[in-house]
Amino acid sequence: MERLDGIVAVVDDDVVLASELVERRDGVYERLQAQGVTEMPPLDALMSQLMERLVIENIQLQMANQRGIVIDDETLTEAVNNFARQSDMSLDEFRESLERDGSSYRKLREDVRRELQLQRVQRLLVNRRITITDQDLDDLVASPFFQEMISDEYRVGHILLAVDGSEPDTIERAARAAEDIVAKLRDGADFAQMAMEHSAASTALEGGDLGWRGAGELPSLFAEQIIAMSPGETADPIRNSLGFHVVQLLEQRGVSRQRQMQSLVRHILVQPSAIRSPDETRDLIFELRERIGDGEDFATLSKEFSDDPGSALAGGELGWSDGSDFVPEFRDVMTALGVGEVSQPFESVHGWHVLEILDRRDRDMSDEARRNMAMQVLHSRRFEEELQEWLQEIRDEAYVEMRIGE
Repeated sequence: MERLDGIVAVVDDDVVLASELVERRDGVYERLQAQGVTEMPPLDALMSQLMERLVIENIQLQMANQRGIVIDDETLTEAVNNFARQSDMSLDEFRESLERDGSSYRKLREDVRRELQLQRVQRLLVNRRITITDQDLDDLVASPFFQEMISDEYRVGHILLAVDGSEPDTIERAARAAEDIVAKLRDGADFAQMAMEHSAASTALEGGDLGWRGAGELPSLFAEQIIAMSPGETADPIRNSLGFHVVQLLEQRGVSRQRQMQSLVRHILVQPSAIRSPDETRDLIFELRERIGDGEDFATLSKEFSDDPGSALAGGELGWSDGSDFVPEFRDVMTALGVGEVSQPFESVHGWHVLEILDRRDRDMSDEARRNMAMQVLHSRRFEEELQEWLQEIRDEAYVEMRIGE
């Protein structure tokens, strides 16, 4: 396929290139063909979805760059290693496999770097918008479906019909379109195909598939409807400020969460500051790790150097946790370590860490653990809701000049 190099959109201080659009289009076609899909979505609908996704990603990447959010090569290599491990391959085997399939290892690394940068800027800016009170936790823990939340997982299909404006005729047309989609789905229409053709949500190109989620991780807009449904059922259209939502329960599975593996962990966190550059910060954490390896006391070093005020005075101890309250980078390292092991330095959105596993236990879920889980549930729900609102806001505030038709 011939690659174009024209500009298809101007986005604030950057541009979206035609080659990016063509590459995304080809990627969608390849993925659908690999899945055995024979009827491709209409080209105009597909290109519109892709353009919107590229524009929103471009806005976020500019915001990440403005805030100095950079994915270093070490973090990137570890993320790619995780892909290889999931395929039961070494990194070299994984690279060779990509080359045999005609894929570029270099391109994969850049795609992963881009995704990690997007995740970090989203966590940084969306988490600030989330507030959870003790009353919120009490209400969730006391809710009648809390036990259902911690025992079942749901795979949900989601279609958003966005409403552009507040005119009654516009709203009525969107409502009729939503009802028509529901009727077709109940008659056996393929959900993925309908989502790719009609949805304005960010998951449209994945066929509207939200993936496997615990009930507590479902958007609160339709969580209770999903819990009450059987696999294959489609709910009546649901309206909110974004438009009309159509959801279908694709699959449901039970999981056991009555026991929980917890780790007792301590860490040292160092962060860049006005008087310490990023390079100096990295050098410091590696120096501290070397000193720990030479026999210096972890707790003493944490009290002296850690930039985490909540744990430094306790020698870096974070208490017992299953890891759900930590950022993914921290949780992954914590899970991989054995009792008594000290990690190599690693970076997260908070800064550079060294952590040690003091002990592990497998225990029944206590009231405290249930409350911690409720906090994670509420945060996951609100993060998803705030993320969609935030994406809409930054899209509305950005200067975007579409040139795809030129």
